[in-house]
Amino acid sequence: MTLTSDAALDTWIQREAMAEAMIPLIGRLYRDNNVVTSIHGRRLINQSVVGLLKAHRFARQIDEVELPVCDTLPLLQKLVELNLGAASIDLARLSALYKANADGASLEEFLRAELVDVVDKGGFDERTSTDVVLYGFGRIGRLLARILIEHSGGGHGLRLRAIVVRKGGDMDLVKRASLLRRDSVHGPFEGTITVDHENNVILANGTAIQVIYSDSPSTIDYTVYGISNALIVDNTGRWRDAEGLAQHLQSKGAARVLLTAPGKGTLKNIVHGINHATIEDTDTIVTAASCTTNAITPVLKALNDKFGIVHGHVETVHSFTNDQNLTDNFHKGDRRGRSAALNMVLTETGAAKAVAKALPELEGKLTGNSIRVPTPDVSMAILNLTLENGTTKDEVNTYLRDMSLNSPLRKQIDYIDSPEVVSTDFVGSRRAGIVDGLATISTDKNLVLYVWYDNEFGYSCQVVRVMEEMAGVHPRVYPPSANLVNAR
Repeated sequence: MTLTSDAALDTWIQREAMAEAMIPLIGRLYRDNNVVTSIHGRRLINQSVVGLLKAHRFARQIDEVELPVCDTLPLLQKLVELNLGAASIDLARLSALYKANADGASLEEFLRAELVDVVDKGGFDERTSTDVVLYGFGRIGRLLARILIEHSGGGHGLRLRAIVVRKGGDMDLVKRASLLRRDSVHGPFEGTITVDHENNVILANGTAIQVIYSDSPSTIDYTVYGISNALIVDNTGRWRDAEGLAQHLQSKGAARVLLTAPGKGTLKNIVHGINHATIEDTDTIVTAASCTTNAITPVLKALNDKFGIVHGHVETVHSFTNDQNLTDNFHKGDRRGRSAALNMVLTETGAAKAVAKALPELEGKLTGNSIRVPTPDVSMAILNLTLENGTTKDEVNTYLRDMSLNSPLRKQIDYIDSPEVVSTDFVGSRRAGIVDGLATISTDKNLVLYVWYDNEFGYSCQVVRVMEEMAGVHPRVYPPSANLVNAR
């Protein structure tokens, strides 16, 4: 018993030591080379020793075995030596590819061949910088700010320059900074935040965020603050059609607009991973659809491609939102006037119909409803589908798990089969939706699928992906999807 305990402790200490050695390498790659490292999509930048070890442990949910730290440390050491240019590198996938396809090549030889386009580029970043303004600073606005600050790197890509809000009193600037610093659901901000009262600026991890007070989207001169050709992200939801959102384009320094809600009329509703390629340079106003649409559309596409969908119903069990009342009071919407904290509230959702805007082949095939429940974040979509081709639970789960690993939808679809997970386990998930494999029910052509999603953070990650697409600033990703398939 004592020997086993001592051996376990010794193993842990050795793994801690290797993780400690990884931290400066991860930081150097990020700061000097604009390289973002991750393990199955989990970013490693600014992680603690325990955070790194947990990321390696997480790999077991994907590859069925824990990723050994003794594999990733040499990988990082070689990556530093290669003096790379800007890239996004998944260490777990790169390690698996090396083990499967090295063909006797040394680690350095393999990496030079796999990363040939960025080797010896000395941090060169081919991306241009795009100024970003967040119009509104509510739940989604503040999470977008956190993600953009986290992605700031060497200053390339998306640059958060300003937020636009209505002034809420003399202490407005301090309160805005405090809301960015502390979050009851997503925890404290990872870093430091200070306030420059004289210049109306919030300084977060070196990112200077100009706070602009305005009641109108059309009267702001962004160029006064050195902001030009900006992407304006409207997360107020106040305007949802082309006419209303076009007001932003009347402001000096504004170039394009992204709405973080479903758009009306002929506006393109973009679900990244599904129809982001339809964004054209001439599209000055684009919408990022809804959190539910983003959660279910990738899964529905995967199912329709493989089995065909005849028709189906989407029932959303959704956390309450700021649109509802804390206590019973007047509300223009049906049922939403009743206390969000005390009731399950049956309400409508346009998500099922909105799917067709991103995935036209499902037009007219889906219905939907929503039940708002007394939880602050993380929702679930229950997909009750009739398929063209019969299948089994194992076949569906194996297929969706593979899609979460090796397909172009791997940033959108996640998969889990733990018997103990509950909604809070998915707070902070960066995927659009997570398939709960153990809950899958399949009877020939009848399929019931349960999809979790962080309707705040997961959706915000999807919004940032659309922003990167609009600005053309996404870094090179390694290894590419095609190579992942070859690794298995």
